[in-house]
Amino acid sequence: MNPGVDSWAEPVEDVYIADVLIIGAGGCGLSAALAASDEGVDVVVLEQSKTPLGTTSMSTGLIPAAGTPEQKAQKIKDSPGQFFNDIMAKNKFGADPVIVERVCEMSADTVRWLRDEHNIPLTLVDGFTYPGHSARRMYGTHNRTGEELMAALEHAAESADVMIVTQAVATDLMIDENQTVKGVRFTRPDGSVEKIGCHALVLACCGFAANEDMIAKFIPELKNAIPHTHSASQGFATKWGEILNAQIADMDSYQGHAGLAAGHGIPILWPSIMEGGIQVNHLGQRFSNEARGYSEQAATVLAQPQQTVWSIFDTRIEKVLSQFNDYRDAQSAGAIVTANSIAELADTIGVDGHKLEATFANVDDAIESGVPDTFGRTFEQGQQLAPPYLAVKVTGAIFHTQGGLCVDKDARVLRNDGRPLPNLFAGGGAARGISGSGASGYLAGNGLLTATTLGRIAGQQAAACSQ
Repeated sequence: MNPGVDSWAEPVEDVYIADVLIIGAGGCGLSAALAASDEGVDVVVLEQSKTPLGTTSMSTGLIPAAGTPEQKAQKIKDSPGQFFNDIMAKNKFGADPVIVERVCEMSADTVRWLRDEHNIPLTLVDGFTYPGHSARRMYGTHNRTGEELMAALEHAAESADVMIVTQAVATDLMIDENQTVKGVRFTRPDGSVEKIGCHALVLACCGFAANEDMIAKFIPELKNAIPHTHSASQGFATKWGEILNAQIADMDSYQGHAGLAAGHGIPILWPSIMEGGIQVNHLGQRFSNEARGYSEQAATVLAQPQQTVWSIFDTRIEKVLSQFNDYRDAQSAGAIVTANSIAELADTIGVDGHKLEATFANVDDAIESGVPDTFGRTFEQGQQLAPPYLAVKVTGAIFHTQGGLCVDKDARVLRNDGRPLPNLFAGGGAARGISGSGASGYLAGNGLLTATTLGRIAGQQAAACSQ
């Protein structure tokens, strides 16, 4: 299905007109809906699935925030400026600094707003710090799952009387001669076509991680990656933007993941590596600095024989992983194997025992010396792996794309000449992210930071525009 743009020719009295119309009921769409509803306007959300899920539901549901009361209470030194520096350092100053500064400044208040005003049960995550973050600043729901976060957001939207129209696939934006969006045409499962009008439109309809043709065009290094994403991630927002001559940037940017349990589709989260774990290929050898980041490591994993590797850790690290439902699911699925010695581990996972012994010895030497290893990774003291060892076969995956429509600090979609379109807003995967280009700029939480905070901004500004 090819999305399009059509001229608005419907008499006003024939079509229901919402103050704010939102396409997509994921984390961004529902954050925008809650923010718009807070302003007292009529909000309608179109969602193509039977239930609101989006790419948020397939994540750990962790939202980063800097300078929060919880951090202060735990004597964690952090601030929006420190967070800004972390993001910009990771993306090598390739992202729009205005947008990065805006979301960092609002991050703590967005978490407060979701928790205190809309009863989303967010708490500061204990135990570890993600790569690239200089402070512990992740917030999540009790079980640390995106599904749990989405359930809470959906309940909040229902409590706010937000109308969510499911099984409604938006196909065409309907505009007037000034490029003002007047409404949207959408299809139903039976093939029928309906229309709805609006005073302002928010695009919150994912990126293009599920669109094989767009991945091959913009991110060819991941053409063989498993898309661990929502099926709605087809790039509709980008295609609408192209028709409207909107600015589009960073189309090669994405969040990959180098720890998707092969054959199970369950993410093995990166504390498995950051706490001292390693990855070996089918020769029993390490092949890179695994700790540089799970996103950029995805393509490196896919370049290995059989496009799979083994993540190896121990019971000390498993205690950290066990707070996440994903890991418990991997255990239940039988994806985790255990061995009481390196020799037994080599036999269990089918790699050369001598090479695996040498790999462990090299890691131990790096830990004892404190000197970066041949891949540039520095291990911390006390990170030696100890039996019993655990391992899981993993492959590289793409979770979501980070390129898209360029927006200003108020989430307004920008034309190629830099002027904003009259009443079109975007956030989350529909908008250009804050990771710069490629995979290496992705900092854990960038996706949900822009989904919730930029979504909130889009909802507020769309509400103001609609009145």
